[in-house]
Amino acid sequence: MATVEQTVHPDGRVELTDPEAVADSPYGNAELAPTRLPERHWTTYNYAALWMGMAHNIPSYLLAAGLVALGMNWLQAFITITLGNLIVLVPLLLNSHAGTKYGIPFPVFARAFYGVRGANFPALLRAFIACGWFGIQTWIGGQAIYVIVGELAGDSWTNAAAAGGHPWTQWLSFAFFWGIQMVLIWRGIEGLRRFENWAAPLVTVAFLALMIAILVKAGGLGPILDQPSKLGWDADFWKIFAPALMGMIAFWATLSLNMPDFTRFGKGQRQQVWGQIIGLPTTMSFIALVSIITTSGTVLLYGEAIWDPVELTRRFENPVVVTIGLVMAILATMSCNVAANVVSPSYDFANAVPRWLNFRTAGLVTGVIGIVIQPWRLISDPSIYIFVWLSFYGGLLASVAGVLIAGYWLIDRTQLHLADLYQAGGRYWYSAGWNWRAVVATLFGSLLAVGGAYSNPGAGPFPEDGLIPFLQPLYDYSWAVGIVAGFLTYLLLTRLSPTRQPTQNHTAPMF
Repeated sequence: MATVEQTVHPDGRVELTDPEAVADSPYGNAELAPTRLPERHWTTYNYAALWMGMAHNIPSYLLAAGLVALGMNWLQAFITITLGNLIVLVPLLLNSHAGTKYGIPFPVFARAFYGVRGANFPALLRAFIACGWFGIQTWIGGQAIYVIVGELAGDSWTNAAAAGGHPWTQWLSFAFFWGIQMVLIWRGIEGLRRFENWAAPLVTVAFLALMIAILVKAGGLGPILDQPSKLGWDADFWKIFAPALMGMIAFWATLSLNMPDFTRFGKGQRQQVWGQIIGLPTTMSFIALVSIITTSGTVLLYGEAIWDPVELTRRFENPVVVTIGLVMAILATMSCNVAANVVSPSYDFANAVPRWLNFRTAGLVTGVIGIVIQPWRLISDPSIYIFVWLSFYGGLLASVAGVLIAGYWLIDRTQLHLADLYQAGGRYWYSAGWNWRAVVATLFGSLLAVGGAYSNPGAGPFPEDGLIPFLQPLYDYSWAVGIVAGFLTYLLLTRLSPTRQPTQNHTAPMF
């Protein structure tokens, strides 16, 4: 087999010397091929704005508000969320490196360790979870549209005949919002980048306005911050803290895998690293604080924690205020949903059948699956949302992250052969396109992480003593267990049964 050369540029970024070398590969298409250097132009601001757009959204708000609804006070909830985002930033940056260095999306990056065909295993696992998130966000955005039109049209819209447990007008709003997002994804990745640049600041202003309105009604910040925790700081708090922390980490566990889908367009490692450091922890801490203060204020004002900002906005009497607030909520939802939950599965589904699907058509597939998953059921209860949905899939994806980090940083030492990622019979073909070591490490890590999944009586789908009872204690730490188990298992299996000689160029710069 002829060797296809790759060019290493002075800043460490790599591209194929002949970009047409993989043009006819059955395992590639225009979107999956390595990004050419002139197209890698995203700056620090682009990445910070991307994270502002993704973090400042209603599910992020629901995440913090849900902790208050579960009994935490403002400080406990803030510590839990901030710590979770600082932890998830580590694997996120480690996996982002390959995207910037080689210009490849997540499913192509995964081929280096799972095999050219085997990469479909983690990619489709990631894709279906993203479809669930897409559905959740779309339901929330549709709900905001339903409320806005209800403010203008009156009871005939709000109290329309029910179908499937909701007014038919709410289903119509859901479908309309779904269509808007499909139009945005059809414009491609550059259209998304431009949308994020101007939408992110507007969303920030909207959430601040909601918080200020509640503060004015509640009589200032003092009464809110003085509220005691229902859990205290003893065993009751720590019992909830560990699974809640795993839920906070799992919230961005998907992006910790597929961030190469975005960093492949970066001008350099410095730009994407600083953009993400500025963008993720700060914006998530900000939205958490806003959400915590606002939700705590609703306990004072209404005697209950109203954790849904759309429902809270409806409590205001001025229809202009309600409409402006919900329009901003719609922008926030679109900003996050298309970037975080459509871009990745579009690449993932295209990776499975690259000759049949491209970025745009795969985005439509994502949208359809997001409806079939029935997202309105997933967010009906904060305990289901945090402890079932987030904790379970977080454990699954963590084992994939462990495999990628071990393979890229310790085994291959950040040195990949681009052309072989698109070829049968090359370095990453392993056995019939699959690397059993990565698959076994992922399955074993996932088993340890979520095999003991349990639910409190009447509060979830799992048995009270866990699916596998002796693994139940590990489920409260599902993400941490998954990433450590996947990492160590893949490292061990590769050392015991090496697939090839280690990469020779171990002295090449990592950044």
